[in-house]
Amino acid sequence: MAINIEISKNSNESNASMLRRFTKKVQGSGVLPRVRSIRYAKRDLSSYKTKVQRLASIAKKAEIEELIRMGKMADRNDAQSRQGAKK
Repeated sequence: MAINIEISKNSNESNASMLRRFTKKVQGSGVLPRVRSIRYAKRDLSSYKTKVQRLASIAKKAEIEELIRMGKMADRNDAQSRQGAKK
């Protein structure tokens, strides 16, 4: 969606008034509110990317569970209870 706004300078018109006319025309066209509304909007991830992220999180959880089972990593519940005891 491209809206071009063109203003030509009149014979006895100052630059300031031409700029003011251009500004009013831009405001009237409604371009700025639309651009500002979509400025920080993020696109939805594709189904492939969401699938890859889910698989990565499942693999990470399985790895953490394996480390906890082997005793190489402290259980999260144990670590939280120890922190509560220190306070």
